[in-house]
Amino acid sequence: MEHKEPNSQKNLQSFTLQEKTICAVVVTYNREKLLLDCLEALFKQSRPLDAIYIVDNASTDGTAEALLEHKYIIKLPPSNILETVKGFNNFKIRYICHTNNQGVSAARNAGIRVSRGKYIALLDSDDEWLPEKLDKQIKILQDGSPKLGVVYSDLLYIDENGKSMNKLRNRKKEGYIYEDLLGENYVGPPSTLLVRKECFHKVGLFDDLVDTMEDWDMSIRIAKYYRFSHIKIPLVKYRLHSNQFSKNLRVKNIAANRILVKYANELEIRRGAHSKHYFHIGNRFCHMEKTKEGQRYLLKAISLYPFYIRYYICMFGSLFGPKCFIFFVDIKGYLTRIIVKHIAKIRKINLNSL
Repeated sequence: MEHKEPNSQKNLQSFTLQEKTICAVVVTYNREKLLLDCLEALFKQSRPLDAIYIVDNASTDGTAEALLEHKYIIKLPPSNILETVKGFNNFKIRYICHTNNQGVSAARNAGIRVSRGKYIALLDSDDEWLPEKLDKQIKILQDGSPKLGVVYSDLLYIDENGKSMNKLRNRKKEGYIYEDLLGENYVGPPSTLLVRKECFHKVGLFDDLVDTMEDWDMSIRIAKYYRFSHIKIPLVKYRLHSNQFSKNLRVKNIAANRILVKYANELEIRRGAHSKHYFHIGNRFCHMEKTKEGQRYLLKAISLYPFYIRYYICMFGSLFGPKCFIFFVDIKGYLTRIIVKHIAKIRKINLNSL
């Protein structure tokens, strides 16, 4: 399969840097109400932003009109050409409106290209930042080595109505995590990131041929040259939408196969990381009730690295059909959570006894 070079490597010359500034790049598409809530959260940051760039991916729901009617933007661009507009509370806001939906990667790239600042904070308009997010992240980046490229945090899941789902995503990989990221995405969604802008100079922009797992691909590329730091508390509310689960699985598998091709040389000599790609693709097929296709990928995972018990659990469950597979996966997840809690409790007792 021929690998087409993404447009993410182009137009990097347009970058300009200014010291000690944080710019937010907000991507939106047909999320009029959520965008307004998202902006409210930006304005409440304890460390104020220096600029906000809103990239509208050709919304048809009245997003532009909603911004005009509210206090956020006094004047919109007269056309689809980017212009500086006045913002609320002395925030510098720019509004970019695409004439057609170019995908989330291209939208992020448009915002990054025109942004001016040393640090870039990415945000999807259906997510929300907690007030102390930027303050905690910028202190770590400014006090750290120039080789520290990204600071990311844990997140809280919320439903479509903004209600907490009592679900916390907690990732603990930090430092030079290139090897780890080749196997799995430990970093998470872009809304948790604060990135040193020079990272984009070094590795290019988002791959605009991919609109799912594009954040994982970017993290892999940055991790090859820079360190990551992890804040072990949730600083982002990440919204989960209904009626998208099956669609997301299908799209994710397409993207996962692209990543397999893109990093084929690196994965070829890392059998453990390589096997995880096949496992996750097979796992998604089984969740989509395509167990035969899923088994094919699960067998590839086992043949590459036969030392992970979860591969065999999922493979065994798939032999009895989709419902049985889901049951086995749920049981495995339940037992894993119990074991993790038990280990954490033992560690706490041991630490208290020192």
